[in-house]
Amino acid sequence: MAEILRKPSVMKKVQQEVRRVVGEKAKVEMEDIEQMHYFKCVVKETLRLHPPAPLLVPRKTTESVEVGGYYIPVGTRILINAWAIQRHPDSWDRPEEFIPERFEDGQVDFKGQEYFQFIPFGFGRRRCPGIKFGIVSIEYIIANLLYWFDWKLPGEEEDLDMSEVYGIAIHKKVPLYLVPITPK
Repeated sequence: MAEILRKPSVMKKVQQEVRRVVGEKAKVEMEDIEQMHYFKCVVKETLRLHPPAPLLVPRKTTESVEVGGYYIPVGTRILINAWAIQRHPDSWDRPEEFIPERFEDGQVDFKGQEYFQFIPFGFGRRRCPGIKFGIVSIEYIIANLLYWFDWKLPGEEEDLDMSEVYGIAIHKKVPLYLVPITPK
């Protein structure tokens, strides 16, 4: 929600899509979310910039290998920094900016099979076992918030602090407080 609030054009576009797809129904259905292409781009871009876990589950090398000029001996424990990978300028144009449109071609998914620059839930056999539950939960909650309410910050837009606290999980240093201004 914080990233969407920082870009009013994104908020307007995603909210229009959610409300158009859901129509006058009493609630957002999971089938509705499958039709929300731009909304899914917004979710992916949010998870690219703010992965749930900055460091993936540790891996251990099964043989000695050289990667990028670095020798890594057999048995070395390796941590993969998803946060840094997903913000790397070799993989992303303007990596620090919130640009949901970068996912519009639909080729990049959450599985981390082909596009290792987008791995918010890890990749391979050790990716997060709760990936489907996590994605469905995020999409359902955010879609409902966008469908039922318009939002604003209690203060000025400049007051939105985007700094984060890093640990096992990443979270905002200063909690996000929003004010619903108009019920749908």
